[in-house]
Amino acid sequence: MTTLTLETHREEQTVALGHRLGQLSQAGDLYLLSGELGAGKTCLVRGIAAGLGVSGHAFSPSFVLMRQYPGRLPLYHMDFYRLERLAEIADLGLDDYLYGDGVCAIEWAERASGLLPEEHLWFSLHYVPSDEQARTIQITAAGKRNEQLLEHISESARALRLWN
Repeated sequence: MTTLTLETHREEQTVALGHRLGQLSQAGDLYLLSGELGAGKTCLVRGIAAGLGVSGHAFSPSFVLMRQYPGRLPLYHMDFYRLERLAEIADLGLDDYLYGDGVCAIEWAERASGLLPEEHLWFSLHYVPSDEQARTIQITAAGKRNEQLLEHISESARALRLWN
C-alpha cells in the first residue's frame, strides 16, 4: 500500500482534487471515504462527478443511501452514515455496483469493513485545527491500478501547485 497526504485550503481545491480523479477514473474504480461530518467527503465526490462529466450537482445520499449519476461512466455515490450494522450494508446488494460498469464512491466506508473489495483508494479527510477551511486528505492506494492513480494525483497536485 502506498499513501499520499495532501492539504487543501479551500473547498474548491477539494473539488478540484475530485475532478482530476474523475477524469482519470475507469469502470470498476472504488473510492472509499472517511472523515468527520463536514470534513469534505461530499465535496470530493462532487468533483469526481464533474470529472466524469456528470451534469448537475452531486448531493449527499445520506437519506437515500445511494445516488446514481450518468456521465462518461456511471457514478454510484453511496453513504453508510445512517447504517449501524454490517448486516444492513450486506443486504444492499453492493456487488452489482462494486463490480459493474461504473465508479463507486462510498462515504463512511469504514462502516462496511470486511465487505468491500481489497483494491481501492481510501480517502481519509480531517480538519486542520489552525484553519477551519483547510483539510488534510490522506489517500491510501491498495492494488496496482490504484497505486497508478495515486501517482497521477500526486503529479497533478505538484503541477497545479494547489496542495501542500
